[in-house]
Parts: sequence; C-alpha cells; structure tokens
Amino acid sequence: MPILEPQAGPQEMFLKSPADIAIYGGGAGGGKSWALLLEPLRHSGKGDFTTVIFRRTLTQVKNPGGLWDESAKLYAPLGGKAKTQGLEWLFPSGSRVRFGHLEHDRTVFDWQGAQIPLLCFDELTHFSRTQFFYMLSRNRSLSGVRPYVRATTNPDADSWVAEFISWWIDAASGLPIPERAGVLRWFVRVGDRLEWGDDEDDLAARHPGLPPKSLTFVPARLEDNPALLSADPGYRANLMALPTVERERLLAGNWKIRPAAGLYFHRAWCPLVEALPAGLKLVRYWDLAATPKTAGNDPDWTVGVKMGRDDRGCYWIADVQRFRGNPGEVEQLLLATATADGKGVRIGLPQDPGQAGKAQAAYLVRQLAGYSVTASPESGDKVTRFGPFSAQARAGNVSILRAPWAEDFLTSLEGFPEASHDDDADAASGAFNLFQQDGGGLIDFYSRALSQT
Repeated sequence: MPILEPQAGPQEMFLKSPADIAIYGGGAGGGKSWALLLEPLRHSGKGDFTTVIFRRTLTQVKNPGGLWDESAKLYAPLGGKAKTQGLEWLFPSGSRVRFGHLEHDRTVFDWQGAQIPLLCFDELTHFSRTQFFYMLSRNRSLSGVRPYVRATTNPDADSWVAEFISWWIDAASGLPIPERAGVLRWFVRVGDRLEWGDDEDDLAARHPGLPPKSLTFVPARLEDNPALLSADPGYRANLMALPTVERERLLAGNWKIRPAAGLYFHRAWCPLVEALPAGLKLVRYWDLAATPKTAGNDPDWTVGVKMGRDDRGCYWIADVQRFRGNPGEVEQLLLATATADGKGVRIGLPQDPGQAGKAQAAYLVRQLAGYSVTASPESGDKVTRFGPFSAQARAGNVSILRAPWAEDFLTSLEGFPEASHDDDADAASGAFNLFQQDGGGLIDFYSRALSQT
C-alpha cells in the first residue's frame, strides 16, 4: 500500500493542526486541494466516519482536473471504491468521503439532520457566511473523533473570510504575518457577533454556556509546493501574466488589494507610435450608450475601439471613436464608421441580457448588413473582462497610434475601474476578446491560470 504524506512546510502544518477550524491557502499553487483530499485519509480505517467536501457548485466538483478527478489519484490506490453517481468514495472499513455542493444559500437545508464529523470547504470565499455557520451545526460526530472543519481559500478582500482571519493578516500590507501562521485563537458567537480570545478558558469564563471554538490560518504560496514547481515549471509564468490584482492575490497571497485606478493600466506600458505596421488583422468593438449630453447630466459614451493584431501576437490601438447622442445618432455613427473602416474590419457589439437586448443586437446587425458583425453577451464583471487586455498592456504588447483621441483614451483607462465612466475600458476589452474568439488563445490562457488556483 502506498505511503502518502504532506510536503514539509505549510501543508504539513495544516494537516497537523489541532484547531477546530483550520483554513489553508492564500496564494495559488500552494497544494491546497491535495491537502484537503489528504485530510480524510487519517480516518479511512474508521467504519462510521464520514467526510463531506464541498465546492460551491456541482460543476466545480466535476470539472476536469477538479476535486473528483484528483481524488481518484489518492483514494483508488488505497482501496477506495468510487460511486460516481453519488460522488462518493467508500473504503473497505466503511469510511466514506462524499463530495457535495451548496450552490444556493437555501441548499444548506438539504443537509438538515446530517452528522458530518469532518466538514471541508474548498475555496471558502465562494461560500456565504450564512452557509458556513449553518453547516457548523451539522459538524457533529458519534464516531469517537472530535468533529472538526478544514477549508482552503484564495484571497478576496471583500469576502467575509477576510474579516474572519484578519488577526493573521498584516493590516497595512495585506500579507500574512509569518509568526502567526498556525497559531490558534478562540471565538464564541454571541448573536451574529464573534467574540475573540487568545485563551480558551478565559473566553469561556467571559461567556458562560458558549463553548469556544479554535481557529487558525496557515498561509501558503507557490514556493511552498515544490512538487507543482517541478511538474509544471511554467505555472509561475502563468501567474505573472495575470493583471495586477489577480497576480497580487494569487502569487503574493495579498488579502487587502482591490481593483483601483492605476492598478489595471498605466500609459507608460503602451508606447505611442507614429504609424501602424502593415498586415494587421483589424476589429472594432462598440460599447454602446444612447443618452445625449445636456447641461445637467454626465451620460456614458458610445465608444468604438479599433484594434489590430500582428503576426507576433502584439496589439495596436488604431482608432477610438467617442460619442454621446440619441439612439438614432448612435446608429448613424456605427454605419459611418463601418463605411470608413471598410469590410475588412470585423465589428463586435454587446448583447444585453433579456429579450430587449437580443432584439436591439439583431436590429443593429441587420443595419450593418454587408459587414462581418458579431453580437454576443458579455460574461463576467467588467474588471474580469478587462484583465486579459490589461495583462498584455503591462507586458508591453500593446501600442497606441499617436492621434487626437489618444489622450482621452489613456486617461479613461488609467481611471478604470474607479472613474465614473468605463466605456473605453469596456470597448478595449471587447475588441481584444474578439481576437480570442478567433482562436487567439489568450483568453483560454488567462482562464487556465485562474482555474489552477
């Protein structure tokens, strides 16, 4: 029978922790998922012991290379039998490891009456505070093993988890405090408020009748996982290519960084050029608005970014149209610009959700008959959509034609996402993503980097 053991360092510290609740992670590639999958094996010989490992959605559990696939590498060699329909492993002793989801807040009620001695959460920030504390009520055991909770996570400054583990995080830098790694603290829940203490007995004395629970946080980064670095030497480069916020979160383990002006774009990243190279593949993407400017308003802009890509995979901003007007005037601008660009320039349009959005997109496509037009829904939030273009700009792969519109364009991008208008950023990311739909592959690369966290 194979011998499995954790890697020395944070992974070993996490698996040896005596805490009632231990949270592991921070940076990407720290061996979080494997640590979570290893934990139930210490009880694989106990016939009445059950572990449930949760992801937020069932799709995340079953994704290729996800928890279910990875579990086979650990559990099958140790005699585990997979029950695919129920996403469960059964060991010869009768011990079970089950995979579940909590897609909606109300899904927790599917677990009413359950007894889960070992409760595990993969990517804790994906779950709500309500879900977590409700499931603690299901963390009970008649197996002779004290019930406990294990969780993994990547940083998210706006999640409830950031507050939950704030004692372990430097308030100024957002980075873990090394000497607090693995240190236990105790808390009790008084109503919806948590009361904390460094000493279990003292906290229990201050809150009679409320048994304290211990919590610890063990940070880990890519450097703590030599197995991954050896198997995939290019993974660090994947993380380095991410936009600033994601890179700081997933490579440095920063719990304080948020999207802010200047983090996603600097004009110094993009040289201004006097002319464009020949042979560019060209697209223009429109971010649409339809409110005229008056003395008392500050409406969004209709912005059309014309972008080229050369044979080396570098990008060139060839033209930016910015306009405020009513729907009819916007339609005229689209037609006039298409005529000026010529039929060799592919046009991209957003499609708002709902029937009205589909109808508007279909109408504009008909009006642009004779041109290559793509209308499609936008997925993800604005910052996520802008991320791939931001990463290429930071890498020096984006150049901008020196032109009268360039200053407004650069100023707008430098203000993203805090500025009152994000139309230029939306149009730039839309144009960039049009190339990826043609097999450019950078969106896939960006998604892979995030999915391996």
